[in-house]
Amino acid sequence: MSDRSTFVIIGASGGIGSAVSRRLADSANLMLGARREDRLADLAKVIGAEYRATDASDYGDANDIVKSATEAFGRIDGIVNCAGTILLKPAHLTSEDEFDQTISINLKTAFNTVKAGARAMMSDGGSIVLCSSAVALTGLANHEAIAAAKAGITGLARAAAATYANRGIRVNCVAPGLTRTPLAASITGNEAAEKASIAMHALGRLGEPEDVASAICWLLDPANNWVTGQVLGVDGGLGSVRPR
Repeated sequence: MSDRSTFVIIGASGGIGSAVSRRLADSANLMLGARREDRLADLAKVIGAEYRATDASDYGDANDIVKSATEAFGRIDGIVNCAGTILLKPAHLTSEDEFDQTISINLKTAFNTVKAGARAMMSDGGSIVLCSSAVALTGLANHEAIAAAKAGITGLARAAAATYANRGIRVNCVAPGLTRTPLAASITGNEAAEKASIAMHALGRLGEPEDVASAICWLLDPANNWVTGQVLGVDGGLGSVRPR
């Protein structure tokens, strides 16, 4: 068994997931998971990590990647779910398929991450980190589906934190503001939309993947083992502060 901590990163090929993976690569054993195996394999090769193509909206896939990590490294010490989508539509224009996909990729993957991760860490404890959003903390127009999914994640994190605290398993989530990732390119690639989005963040800029990755790694760190059930806004003030 390795003396290094072992972490499973789901959604590892995305902007935030890849930033988390790079930040942890030198100090921990990593098992990376994502649906796009080509991008996943490239990242794993660059940082020297193990990987497994994973669709965490399927519990069997989520459980299998945790098993793979345990078999490869002897245990897991933490698991992160960075899988997600962005859907900007009012409720009356959102199709049933769009809503179902938004719930599946965001909330269902988070639930399966908790389920699989908690089972694996029941004996020795560990950390589970989920990704919510500032839109779950404050009402923004045209965010009904994604706000519902992300608000579900905050409720999930708090309930799971209560359930598994006596097992030494901490459950927290980050709630980013708009972050410069490939997922957000439709917004950040439009000058007018980007300018309007920046104006909503009190600190006057959009987030970078490293901003959110730093917070996720802090929550994973066993040095912070008295922190559980928290929703950490990493959002330039979007969720709680109104710009002047």
